[in-house]
Amino acid sequence: MLALRLTRAARLAVQLRRLLVAVASAGTGFLLLCALGHALTHPEAPGASALRLAWCAAPLAATVYLAVAVARTDPGTRPRPGLSAIGLGPGRLMAVSATTTALSAALGSVAALLVFLQLRGDLTGAPADGAVTEALALGQRLPAPAVVTLLTLVPAAASAAVALNLRPRAPRPAPSAGSRRYGRFGAYGWGAARETFGTYGRYGARLAPASSASASASASASASASASASASASASASASASAQLADVRAAGAAPVGGGGTLLTQASDPPPPATADGTPATPDAVPDPTATPRPHTTTLPWGIAVLTAGLAVETYAGDTATPSTTPSAAVLAGWALTALGLALAGPGLTHLCGRLLQAVRPGALRLLAGRVLMEESHRIGRPLGVVCSVASAAYAAAALYDADGPDFGPLSTLGALVVAGCAVATLLTAAVEAKHDRTDTTDALLRLGAPPATLRAAAAVRAGALLALFGPLTLIVAQLASLPLAR
Repeated sequence: MLALRLTRAARLAVQLRRLLVAVASAGTGFLLLCALGHALTHPEAPGASALRLAWCAAPLAATVYLAVAVARTDPGTRPRPGLSAIGLGPGRLMAVSATTTALSAALGSVAALLVFLQLRGDLTGAPADGAVTEALALGQRLPAPAVVTLLTLVPAAASAAVALNLRPRAPRPAPSAGSRRYGRFGAYGWGAARETFGTYGRYGARLAPASSASASASASASASASASASASASASASASASAQLADVRAAGAAPVGGGGTLLTQASDPPPPATADGTPATPDAVPDPTATPRPHTTTLPWGIAVLTAGLAVETYAGDTATPSTTPSAAVLAGWALTALGLALAGPGLTHLCGRLLQAVRPGALRLLAGRVLMEESHRIGRPLGVVCSVASAAYAAAALYDADGPDFGPLSTLGALVVAGCAVATLLTAAVEAKHDRTDTTDALLRLGAPPATLRAAAAVRAGALLALFGPLTLIVAQLASLPLAR
């Protein structure tokens, strides 16, 4: 019920993104039902039907990837401080987000079933004509368990991926206190509180509580007694305070000043650290929307997986015949290529930001490069996926030529679903990155930065990414299409 209320109360942009998930789910569900219809129509060729079902994995993965990106940008299910008190903690919000995604995908699956039954003529009695009729199983009864299984595959996979991606993560353990480090101006160890510049060298900074106590004691004594009595009382009070402070320090305990304040020393044990490694404070609240640091270490792994995918495609091109549809080896090669580009995307985006700041950068290039480095983990993977889709489209155009198989309506539908999900995921990630740097943009505008400079920085970022990923896409597409075009 809460998921339905959040779905109804969402903004128009959020509803449009959920509608995209429903449309992608409808396309994927229709392709799955067509694979079932082909298996019912051609029972003598189970291998071809299994290959059609295997090729449905590409739009299924693209739909799940889009659903995860949409769930990450949903403001209604984002954790906020204070919601745990009413039972809406991170776990509950994760469940709400997964339920909302399942509802959107289920709506698309129902639409796919209605369209499939309409084309079969089960609703109107007039079946459709064309090249798609062999995948509709006309005149045969559809097995209900198979239909339900195929239609629930997309909602189940999307909701499980959203729950896995948005699950509450425990904070990282604090670093071990194996060796102490030097703090402010060579102070040995840790301090309990963060100090500003020059705090330690300020006059009376360490004896302020004791001085205030002795001053108050001398003031009260001078009001009630003579000048000599007040001097002796203040001297005895300061002497007793100094002796007590020396005894406490010799005992190894932390000294306590006036008002119950604790005077910490540089040799005190460090306080427990938070998830990001900073010392914990009493009013510290963990940021639930904090994003991880850029994963630049995945760049060599991405290059290795990309090389393996190109090798598999080369092997598939050597063993395939021009009159058959793409085999499972071609599908595996394209999957490895897409995975390699997705893994290498954050590292390449981070490298692009570093190159923008090279050779005496100005304010414009410095701002654009820093933003790219900061957002590399968010837009790098969608950029890699878009590059893989573009290279696969180029290779498919080389494969489906005049001598190859026909590019039918189902292949067109699958290509549109995959390409649309990839582009929509990239745009969603760009919108998420723009919303996350709203505070930085407002701060720059308050400091006097002209809006034209911010727009120019965005144009520089887009141009740098296009200059890096454009040739990369062409190179991968050419290498992928060479063995398939022979």
